[in-house]
Amino acid sequence: MASPKSGTPWLQACVCGRWRCRHSCPRARAMQSPLPPYEVLPTEVSMEEMPRSTTVMVEETQQPPPPRDHLVWSLFTTLYGNFCCLGLLAFVFSVKSRDRKVLGDYSGALSYGSTAKYLNITALVINIFIVIIVIVFVSLAIAGVFSHRQSYG
Repeated sequence: MASPKSGTPWLQACVCGRWRCRHSCPRARAMQSPLPPYEVLPTEVSMEEMPRSTTVMVEETQQPPPPRDHLVWSLFTTLYGNFCCLGLLAFVFSVKSRDRKVLGDYSGALSYGSTAKYLNITALVINIFIVIIVIVFVSLAIAGVFSHRQSYG
């Protein structure tokens, strides 16, 4: 298909988003990748004699694992042991940590995640302490009731 004005061949939409000829757009020329070097096969060598193996070099980059946000732990602390709203605060910090992790701010995610972890640990310790106190009081009350009945009996 030719351009109605200049008679030059038109391509589909250019990389810059405009309907222009590929050769007249500087952005398109900058984005074109150069071709790999091409070597002509000598005439005395045929393709059947060439080895058919391919070697691919894979380079692995060691990235540190993303920081933990402790969202599930904070959710369970909020639902089952929300003493003085520590579980709710831990949940809020966990959500903030997850948001920072999605944005790529790993230092902010690490900070919010560690705050959520410490709030979860504090709520867990307080909840365990409360459960122990309740068990002790209930056992003392039951023991007191039974000893009180035996003295009157």
